[in-house]
Amino acid sequence: MSGSAVSLYLDPQIRDWVLFPITLVMILVGILRHYVVLLLQSPPKKQPMAAIREHGKLPLPPSYYNAVSQHLADAFKNGSYLKGGPGKGDTPAAPPNPLTDPAAMDGMMAGMKTQMVMMVPQMIIMGWINFFFQGFVLIKLPFPLTLGFKAMLQRGIETPDMDVRWVSSLSWYFLNFFGLNGLYRLILGNDNSADSSRDMSTPFAAAAAAPQLGQAQDFSKLFKAEIDNLEFSKGLHSWVADDVETRILKKYGRAT
Repeated sequence: MSGSAVSLYLDPQIRDWVLFPITLVMILVGILRHYVVLLLQSPPKKQPMAAIREHGKLPLPPSYYNAVSQHLADAFKNGSYLKGGPGKGDTPAAPPNPLTDPAAMDGMMAGMKTQMVMMVPQMIIMGWINFFFQGFVLIKLPFPLTLGFKAMLQRGIETPDMDVRWVSSLSWYFLNFFGLNGLYRLILGNDNSADSSRDMSTPFAAAAAAPQLGQAQDFSKLFKAEIDNLEFSKGLHSWVADDVETRILKKYGRAT
């Protein structure tokens, strides 16, 4: 009997006790994971006034801005902020140790917590499906597919004569793993932590973006670039309180 003539009928209880529970569990786990990640995120620390002023978040009058710019330019030229003084020649500086930076350690711990929350539930769900529903056929897709999709849609089932449109329980897990992101965006918004694709992309992206231990920053060159930036910024600084008295009087109709 040819494979195209084989008809397969599923028990409705497979739909009620396997298909729907797997889908519902994955949706609920994704939503729960989103709120757990939000709880694990540390609130932003309040910055001291000096740090806020250092990052240029407070308006400065022209006289104070020019004085600070000149002071920084002189300090950068003299190497006042370098531990060993100005750099000598092209001698590379020693690479910094990221483990000694509290801010870097906090970021690493937060990333590890997020990764654990993302990966552990998926491992548990996959083990649950493999233990209880291994070899189950759950659903038939309503559109034709080529034989190239057979290995993807029928994982755990070694039946060469089965129609490629039938989906096994383990393949249904992977389809939900990558296919529920649109539903999560609809329920939780675009910036959500339930996106399952992050489980695959985040470790590699973090590894690519992490600074290499063998690479050291040349702060002498960085300071030279900052000196050039300070030179270019001369004449471009605008004081937000310029002519503020006249503007306030005009706003309230008291200008003369």
